[in-house]
Amino acid sequence: MPEKRAARLRPEERRAQLVAIGVDMLADCSLDELSTDAVARRAGISRGLLFHYFDSKRDFYRSVVRQECDDFAAATAPDASLDPVAWMRAFIAGLVAYVTGRRKVYRALVRGAAGSHPAAGDIVEATRATLVRRIVEGRRRLGMEPSPRLTLAARAWLAFAEEAVSGWPLDEPDALDELRAFLETGFVRLLGDLDRPAALADRGAPGPAHSSAN
Repeated sequence: MPEKRAARLRPEERRAQLVAIGVDMLADCSLDELSTDAVARRAGISRGLLFHYFDSKRDFYRSVVRQECDDFAAATAPDASLDPVAWMRAFIAGLVAYVTGRRKVYRALVRGAAGSHPAAGDIVEATRATLVRRIVEGRRRLGMEPSPRLTLAARAWLAFAEEAVSGWPLDEPDALDELRAFLETGFVRLLGDLDRPAALADRGAPGPAHSSAN
């Protein structure tokens, strides 16, 4: 039985409510552990009514993951009118603000098992691809030359940023400023030096030293 009598909501409002409850519950469980019974109880409806709004448990899971991923992508979308440096900093600031404000959900959903979950892996990957395109765009805006390794480097920076933002200690007064500066430095160095190995090879990097026999 429901915990309480549900308020009457329009179908789109009820669906949004159920998805929001599911996202909030991911702070304390994995996607596989997310209980549709518990979601329905919190909403004050029956489990059967929940499936009036979703075709299946898989459909509900996908809706939860899509909502969180859409919110994450929106939070990292800078104003297109910003100058290149401000654009890059807005992207990094959005990433930092969103993840540090929702670490448990982010770890459970974007970085956790949901990333390869059969019901949601494609949604998570599509979101990562969106962020990678933004990293590539940020590099272009900064006037850096194109590179055949750019997508790989952008993914590497994103993995580095995810690890830093999800684990950075936040108990110091300037923690967020330091984190943003750390990520900005990594962005410029990793993506700015992208072709340095090739450039060194073209100039003829020195090989191993050989000793001559006497």
